[in-house]
Amino acid sequence: MVTTVTVVAPASAGFDLAGLRLSQNFHETLGVKKAIVTVPVRKPGRQDFIRVQSDPAFRLETSLLNLKEERDVYLVSRELWSPLAGEITPMVLVTVANRQKVVSLWPIRLPGADGRLDDWNASALEAAHRAQGKWVRVMANMSLVAYDVFEATGDIPEPEWPELNFEELLRIAFKGRFIDTLDHPVVQRLGGQA
Repeated sequence: MVTTVTVVAPASAGFDLAGLRLSQNFHETLGVKKAIVTVPVRKPGRQDFIRVQSDPAFRLETSLLNLKEERDVYLVSRELWSPLAGEITPMVLVTVANRQKVVSLWPIRLPGADGRLDDWNASALEAAHRAQGKWVRVMANMSLVAYDVFEATGDIPEPEWPELNFEELLRIAFKGRFIDTLDHPVVQRLGGQA
């Protein structure tokens, strides 16, 4: 003889599933604040929709040294612009946020002394300008020899910018990558001295 037993949990077991679920902003609920310890210096990923901080205080026209093989970008002190003229490039750094709330600095080449700018960088500057008011996606188009700029058509919320000012973002981004002396190991290596 087989006996079947059915166990039913009492309705008042004390579990309110809705009250136990973490919300989407659970970090705030738990009293946690994300610390920004890394700020990438790079162009946006081809699949990222981005926004550019429209406040002019969050961009900087400067000279950068780009080591393409190592994919490293160095900020160069103004006093070294003349001695390193053949190695540095005039660029604008714009503050960018993507949908995943990652903040980065996007370096875009500025026009040379002749006022000319290639189509890659001209289209990047246009994309950065558009991204001040709209979510955009920037993708390389090899046939066009420039970037395609796609504007989001959905209703995407405004980006959440960090509480840090631009100088703080810059310090984090270029920590260990600021050249302020000709004795810097990168300058020594470029000069064949190291």
